Amino acid sequence: MLSAKSLFSEILDDDESFRLFCSIAASGESQGGWENARIAALVPESQRGLAPKISRHGADEDKHGRIFNALLKKRRLDPCPVPPDTDYTMLMEKNGIGLAHGRLKAEQPLGERDIITYLAHSRVTEQRASEQMDLLRKHFADHPDIGRAVKMISHDEDNHLAYCHEELLRFAYAGHGREIQRILHECAHAEIRIYRDVSLAVMAHMGRILGWSRAKAALLAAGIHAVYAYEKAVGWRRMVSLRMPERRNALGGPATSAPEFA
Repeated sequence: MLSAKSLFSEILDDDESFRLFCSIAASGESQGGWENARIAALVPESQRGLAPKISRHGADEDKHGRIFNALLKKRRLDPCPVPPDTDYTMLMEKNGIGLAHGRLKAEQPLGERDIITYLAHSRVTEQRASEQMDLLRKHFADHPDIGRAVKMISHDEDNHLAYCHEELLRFAYAGHGREIQRILHECAHAEIRIYRDVSLAVMAHMGRILGWSRAKAALLAAGIHAVYAYEKAVGWRRMVSLRMPERRNALGGPATSAPEFA
């Protein structure tokens, strides 16, 4: 029977599909690290207290990128080029979600609205990341190769999501509630569409590597479209709600170091 666990196991057990999986993940995490580092450097004076937390967020993302590259190295594999149609982070940026890279490359300080946009974008994307890592942790926490990495990254993603909830609520209490909800709705609807397209692209590349039959590829594509239909109808709502998290000040301390995978 085709299941999430069997599908991921198939991908993880083959060197070429594992190479593509880790390369895509490492690239996205490293890009997120760069974005957060630039945002931390450009935080407006009125929000300087956020800079250490944004830096911590970026350091975590950089760490995740190093972890995925270390997993490749452990299997004596080199990273491969990331197909453009699987590049979730860049596709989000190209669709105008979050802060434009051109804006981040400039030296002009960001405004308060930019920080709200960053936090709202992160709240949506970290919801996805937290759910994906929770799924991997459920099935592979005890996996000899990736178990330790999955548990560490999943913990970090949960922290990132908690941080976004807490900081957005702080801005909402300061009078920015309507603007936050507008940006959250815009990001969520764009994200579910881009996630669908990226998922279809990733599965197509994996199918070619693993030699999936047309029937299996069609079944997986139908599943991805079904998830999109659900998210477009009602699932998007989980990405725009805000609640005070149990983990308060989740990014208030220093980033933890990446483990060794030799």
